[in-house]
Amino acid sequence: MAAAASGGRVVVVTGAARGIGRSIAERFVAAGDTVATIYRGGELPEGVHGFVADVTDTAAVDAAFSDIESTLGPVTVLVANAGMTRDQLLMRMTDEEFEQVVDVNLTGTFRCVRRASKGMIRARSGRIVLVGSVVGLYGGPGQVNYSSTKAALVGMARSVTRELGSRGITANVVAPGFVETDMTAALPEDTQKKYLASIPAARFASTDEVAGVVQFLASDAAGYISGAVIPVDGGLGMGH
Repeated sequence: MAAAASGGRVVVVTGAARGIGRSIAERFVAAGDTVATIYRGGELPEGVHGFVADVTDTAAVDAAFSDIESTLGPVTVLVANAGMTRDQLLMRMTDEEFEQVVDVNLTGTFRCVRRASKGMIRARSGRIVLVGSVVGLYGGPGQVNYSSTKAALVGMARSVTRELGSRGITANVVAPGFVETDMTAALPEDTQKKYLASIPAARFASTDEVAGVVQFLASDAAGYISGAVIPVDGGLGMGH
């Protein structure tokens, strides 16, 4: 695959201890890249260098990137994957439930993109991949906070593209649909059937299928793709 030919870069994947982030990190490691993660805790995949920091803390994010740069080298790929949900119906959602999700999913991503872009601008090269969601454009009941943050990532990637595109830097959004994770496995069987009925592919994605698209967007082959939203949702969000 083209991405493997680009091995040897320094790739930062936020939140690589589990789920989609873990599969993304594993793919880059397998391709020969040097992979680091900024994460809050948990067991990391083999070969991933861990730097503990909370993405809601600007000073901690900046320090983690400085540590990565001094230890491993300039960051050439950022995959902003760290995120959280606090689902609640609109009328019951508290300010805290809204603001906490925004601070992690949106402002946390901004902090990482801002810091990673410094080295990319100097190098006149870089890949930024933001992990969004089908609900960012499709919507989801009980997810006003989460869907708002994921929709905002589209504006972020497109603004970064307009600002930094002439410096060899791309910024794109991968928008997964339902993915086979511990979270979906814990859903009641009836709920899983209801979700499956709405997906043309009639199945959930594997985390590796999402990771493969992320790896492509970070590869040389995707050098002329920027400001795009790539759905990995089995057709669930078509037209959105």
